[in-house]
Amino acid sequence: MSQAQTSAGHADKADIFCKDEARVDWHSKALWLLRQKRDRAAAAVPEWEDLRTLGSEIKLHTLTHLPQYLEQFEANCQKNGIIVHWAKDGDEHNRIVHEILSQHQVKKLVKSKSMLTEECHLNPYLESKGIEVIDTDLGERIIQLNKQPPSHIVVPAIHLKKEEVGQLFHEKIGTEAGASDPTYLTRAARAHLREQFLTADAGMTGVNMGIAEEGAIVVCTNEGNADMGCNLPKLTLHSMGIDKLIPNKAAASVLLRTLARNAIGQLITTYSSFYHGPKPGGEMHIIIVDNGRSEMLQDKLLAESLKCIRCGGCMNTCPVYRRSGGYSYNYFIPGPIGIAVGSKHDDTNTIPWACTLCGSCTYVCPTKVPLHNIIAYQRRLKAEAGKLPYGKAGYMPMVGKVMSSPTLLNCAMSVARFSLRYLPGSLLKPFAGAWGKYRELPKAPASSFEAWYKKNRSK
Repeated sequence: MSQAQTSAGHADKADIFCKDEARVDWHSKALWLLRQKRDRAAAAVPEWEDLRTLGSEIKLHTLTHLPQYLEQFEANCQKNGIIVHWAKDGDEHNRIVHEILSQHQVKKLVKSKSMLTEECHLNPYLESKGIEVIDTDLGERIIQLNKQPPSHIVVPAIHLKKEEVGQLFHEKIGTEAGASDPTYLTRAARAHLREQFLTADAGMTGVNMGIAEEGAIVVCTNEGNADMGCNLPKLTLHSMGIDKLIPNKAAASVLLRTLARNAIGQLITTYSSFYHGPKPGGEMHIIIVDNGRSEMLQDKLLAESLKCIRCGGCMNTCPVYRRSGGYSYNYFIPGPIGIAVGSKHDDTNTIPWACTLCGSCTYVCPTKVPLHNIIAYQRRLKAEAGKLPYGKAGYMPMVGKVMSSPTLLNCAMSVARFSLRYLPGSLLKPFAGAWGKYRELPKAPASSFEAWYKKNRSK
C-alpha cells in the first residue's frame, strides 16, 4: 500500500523543527535520557549480549521458516476459536476490518497502540465509513486529539511539552485552564478514556508477538488500555504483521526481557498479556498482514530489518532523529528503523541520508538488526535506481574522484584547513549545507593526519 507522501525532503522538514532551538535541545535531552536508562537496564543483566544474540537468532529462524510457522499459527488459532484473516496489503486489511465491524454494527471502536494500523491508515479509513475510532494509549490519544501522527513509535507525543498537552486537554476534554501537572492530566485522561471503554462496541489492538505453537498473541502496554479494550467489548480485533511471529513461549520470554529494557529502561512492560481466544460469547479476529514484507524477505540484508521488535531504542540514540524530530521523515516510522524499512516509500529520496552511519542504532538494537549497514544499502539502491536526491547526483561523483586520488584529497584538505583558519564562518557555512546551518564549524587541525603520522610514526 502506498504511503502518504510530501514534496519536502528530510533536510527541509528538519529545518522547520530546528528553528525552535529550545525545543530541539529539550527533545534531544528527553530521548537521550531514555538511552541512558536503557544502558543502565542492560548493564544490570549479565547475560544481556547473549539475550541480544538469542533474540536475533529467534527472529531469523522464524523468518526463514515463515510459511510453516504461519500455517501452524493459523491452525492453532482456529483450534482456540479465533477467526484468522489474511491481508496482502493495507487496503485489504482495512476492508477486512470494516467488514467485521459492519457485520456487528459497530459505531465506536477503542484501539490500543498499533503501528501496523498507522501503516495501513486505518483510522481515517474507518472514520470515512462513519465509525468513531478512539486511540486509548495516552500518548496516542494526545496526538489524535492534536490531529497529528506519532512522532515516535513508543512515546508518540515526545515532541509535545506538558504545557501544550495541558492546553490541548483544556480545549478537548475540559481540564482546568493552565493546568500542566502530569499527574492531574493523566487522571483526567483516564476518566475521559474510561467513558470511551464503557461505551465502545468493539476493541482493537496491535500485536507484539504471535506465538505459533500456542495460537496466541502477546500485547504489551504500560497502561492496561489493551486489556480494557479486549475484556469489555465482546468483539476484539488484532492486527499483526507476518514479521511478528515467533515459534513458542520460550522465544517470547527472551524478547520480553529485552523489549521494555531497550525501549525505556523498564524491566518489563507493566502488562504483558497473552490472548488465547475470545471471551465467552464473544469473537476474536486476527488479521495477518503482508504489505510488502514478503518482498523484503527476498533481499538478505533488507530481511534483517524484519527482526525489529519495535522497541524504539534506535530512535532514542540516533543523533539525527533526536535533533530533527519525527516529522522530518517521509514515512510513518521515523528514525533509523524507519529509514531501513521505509526508504522505498519516500518519493523525495532523502531519508537514507538522514543518518551519520555512526552505528549507534545497531549497537543498541536488541535483535542485532544491522541498521547502519541497511541504511548504507538503501543509499546504494537509490543510486542504482537513478533516484539520488537533488545535488548528490551532481557532486558525489566529483567527491568520489577527489577521495580516490591522494593528491587531490591532500590539496582539498589543505584548502579546507586554510579556509577554516582564516575565513569567517558566515562565508563558509553555506558550503556546509543543511547540517552546517545549526552547527559550529570544526576547528582546523594544525596539519593533516598523513603529515602527523609521518612525523610521529617512528616514536
